This record gives sequence, C-alpha cells and structure tokens, in this order.
Amino acid sequence: MAIMRFLVDLAGATMLLLFAVRMVRTGIERSFGASFQRVLTQNTNLVSSSFTGMALAMVLQSSAAVALLASGFLASGYLSFSSGLAVVLGGDLGSALVIQILSFKMDWLIPMLLAIGGWLFVTTEHKKGRQLGRILMGVAFILISLQFLRDAMDPVRESSFLPATADYLAGDFITAFIIGAALAFVLHSSVAAILMCVTLVQIGAIPFPAALSLLLGANLGSAFIPIWLTRGMTVEARRIPVANLMLRGSWALVALLGINLAIDPTVLMLASPGQSLVYAHIGFNLSLLVVALPFSRSFEAPISLLMPVKLGTDLKMSEQEMTSALDPAALSNPRQSIASLKRELLRMTDLVDRMFRTVLQLYESGDREQMLAMRSQDEFVNSALSGIRSYVASMPAGTYAKQDMKIVRGLMDYAIRLEAAGDIIAKKLTAIAKERQEKKARFSEEGWMELVHMHEAVCANLKLACNVLISDDLESARLLVMEKSEIKRAERKSRKLHLARLQNGREESFETSDMHLETLRALRDINGHISAIAYPILYRNGQLLETRLIQDKNMKEAG
Repeated sequence: MAIMRFLVDLAGATMLLLFAVRMVRTGIERSFGASFQRVLTQNTNLVSSSFTGMALAMVLQSSAAVALLASGFLASGYLSFSSGLAVVLGGDLGSALVIQILSFKMDWLIPMLLAIGGWLFVTTEHKKGRQLGRILMGVAFILISLQFLRDAMDPVRESSFLPATADYLAGDFITAFIIGAALAFVLHSSVAAILMCVTLVQIGAIPFPAALSLLLGANLGSAFIPIWLTRGMTVEARRIPVANLMLRGSWALVALLGINLAIDPTVLMLASPGQSLVYAHIGFNLSLLVVALPFSRSFEAPISLLMPVKLGTDLKMSEQEMTSALDPAALSNPRQSIASLKRELLRMTDLVDRMFRTVLQLYESGDREQMLAMRSQDEFVNSALSGIRSYVASMPAGTYAKQDMKIVRGLMDYAIRLEAAGDIIAKKLTAIAKERQEKKARFSEEGWMELVHMHEAVCANLKLACNVLISDDLESARLLVMEKSEIKRAERKSRKLHLARLQNGREESFETSDMHLETLRALRDINGHISAIAYPILYRNGQLLETRLIQDKNMKEAG
C-alpha cells in the first residue's frame, strides 16, 4: 500500500512540476517571444552567442526551447551553424544555473508569489502584467511541486523498497545512467528531471554516487529532446541538435567512466549532497562549453557530410507545400470537410508567414528577384483562396447543420483576410522597399528599431493565430485580440515619436517619413487581418460585444 501511495504522490508531484515549468515558459514567451529572434541573431561572436543562449535558457527555463529556436533560425538563414551551436551549448549551461536557483529552499516565498501572481493574472488586462502574474505563479508551483516530491518519499523511506533500489543504482552506474537519460527524455524537461534527482539526494532517498550517474544520464537524455522536437524540420535545422547530442553524449560518457572507474565519486561532494550535485551539473556543462566552443566552426564540415541536403527531396517538399490540402472526398462529411478547410488555411497562413518574414530583409537589400519571388508566392495565396471558395460552394446543401455552416463561414472569412494580408505584403510593402532602394533613403536608427519591434510582434501573432486556428482555444483567442490592441498602441506610439523626430529636424526622418508611416499602417493592417480568426471563437463563447458604441439612454431620448 505504501508503494502505491508513493507512486501516486510521485506522479502528482512530477506532473505539477512539468506544468509549472511550462507555465513559466509560456508566460515569458507570450511577453517577450517576439524579441527572441533579434536577441539570438544579433551576435556573430561565438562567446557572445553562448552568453545569449545561457541568458535565454535561464529566462525560458528550458535548454530544449533554446535549441528549437536556434534550429528554426538556422533553417531560415538568420543564424550560422557555429553561432547556433554556441547558443545551444550556452543554453545547456543556462538551464544548469536555473537548477541552482530553484534548488534553494524557498518555501517562505510561495505565499507571496501566489498572492502577487494571482492578483496580477486575475485583475490586470495589460498583456505583460498578466503574463508576469502567470510567471510568478509558475515559479510558486515549481516550489510547491518540489515540496510535494519531498513529502512523497515519507511513506517509503523506511521500507525496504527504496533502500534496495538506491543501493542497486549505486552499484550499477550504467543502469543509473540509462535511467537518468530515459527520465529526462520522458519528462521532456532536463530541469524537471535534475530537480527531482537533487531533491532525492537532499532527503537521503538515494546516495550521491547513484544520483551523479542519474544526472549524467539526464544530460544525455536532454540532448535527445530537441532532436525529437525538430524531427519534422529540414536537414539544416536538424544539424545543430545532432551536433549537440554527439558532443554532449560523448562528454557524458567520458565523465561517467572517469568518475566511476578512475576516482571515488564521493570526492566531488564539496558541500551537502544536494548542493554538490548541482555543482557537478554546472561543472559538467561549463566544462563542455569551454572544451567544445573553440571547435564549433570546424564541427560544421563533418556534420554536413553526415547529414547532406538531398536536393531532390527538398524540391519535392516544396512542391508538396504548394499542393492544396482540400479533400473533395470529404465534402459530404461536415466534420472532415471542416478539418480539410483548416489544413488548407494552415498552408495558406504558412505562405503568408514566409512572405512576411522576409520583409525587413527586402527593405535592407532591395533585391528585385526577391520582390518577384514574393509576388509569385502571393499568386499561390490567391490560388488557395480560389480553391477554398470553390470548395465551400461545392458543399452539399442540407448536409451541414447551422452551427457547421457558421464555422465554415468563419473559416471562409479568414481565408479572405489572409489573401488581403498577402496582397499588402506583395504589393504595398514591396513597393515601399523598391522606393527606398531607388531613393537610397535610410530610416533613422530609432525609427528602424520601431519597425523591427512591430514586425517581430506581428510574426509572433501569426504563430499565435495558427494555434487559435488549430485548437479553437478561447484563452488564445482572447490573447490574440489583446495583441491586436497592443499593435495599435505600438503604431500610435511610433507615429508620435516619428513626428517628434520631424519637429527636431532629423534629416533621415524627413527622407523616409511617408515610407515609415505607410509601413506602420501596413503592419497594423496585416495584424488586423490575421487576428480575425479569433472573433468567431469569442462570439461563440459570448466574449464579444455586438458594438463598441456607448449606449446612453439619455442620448437615445435626446435623439
């Protein structure tokens, strides 16, 4: 009975820990996710890139999230292989430092974090204030889950089960290493897995040598997580996680054999067992960074040979991406046809996203071929809308319920909005880029950064709109509409700052005044189009007012 109670308590504590880590990461991504691309890609120096990765991992509480970001930016051409690998190696060290912070006994902080975080999340409508509340509550839940984990050990601490298991792991470091790797991969969080190991050592549930082998295994297992998460990406994107696995895995095996065969593991106990384990984890990641960083550039050639790009496959994938996802055979089944429509809208959103992400590069380069390619891609967006129109028109009358037809109309409206967003990018923004190139005009540094930040925010909202389209999640839909208000606020602020620069006689601002204001308006309009997916969901859930006009009884009577 004690074992069953232990397993249930352990499962509950583990799930709460995973939920809390995800909650903190979600809050941070929603607050600052739009700036991650600029932060990751602005450094070309390997040491600076590793520090950037370390800082992001500490913020996101996940080295896997940093590896995923780096892989995506490498595939998009924003990041070189060596810089991406440096970012990932720095991210591993950053997640180790997070464990040091979270391993401190801070139970006294829990009520304060819950009170402040809960108040901010419930009472604040401002985006960053609400997400700060989510982050504070997530940290509190992490501390609570660790407390639960310690309490879960009480029923079995005196039984024969736990000591026997702990003694076996202490005597068989290979098995402990494999268990640690499996634990980190199954939990999909190295932070959660290693925090569990630290907690078990702190309460004396397992001996320090066994925990050390578990920790090294968890370091190996955590390297498999980004490989799994990037399995659907291009070959170029998968190279960084594979390189990280090779470096991390070989270093973990060297450390495992060296510690268990060459020395006594207990000599690494520099403080209490739990704190010593944290020191060992930080030392492992720091030593890996110091050893591997100088070879980051030379590591690219062997990885490219190991994972070559197959041109035929890439071409085939591109053709597949341009093929409609609409299924005529599903027309007679409302549920399947709606799912088919959503798949086509996702493809359409991806086409618009690809066009939009290259806008700032186009502004800087003025490349005419890139402009032609963007306009050509807009034709695919227009073709997708035509296909959706024909598909909806072919739906048999009488087969669809009233509620189904409302959903279909909402999706059809969103397709029209996406096509309008594509037209703004392909016609309006490319025309501005061409004008800037012909006039050789330059934005002021402040004005350019305002456009960059607004572009990043719209990119993040495109990703959020995809999530809303797939999930029909009410909270995400509300967040998307709130983000629309944030974009409008950012546009107004940038317009005021631009006018202030004109009044101060800034020459660059005079040269690019029309271009700056037209770009702001275009970015706002694009964001308005992609946010339209949220309104049918809000309306169905009674979260949308029919009108924003104030209904004043006296005004009506006066009229």
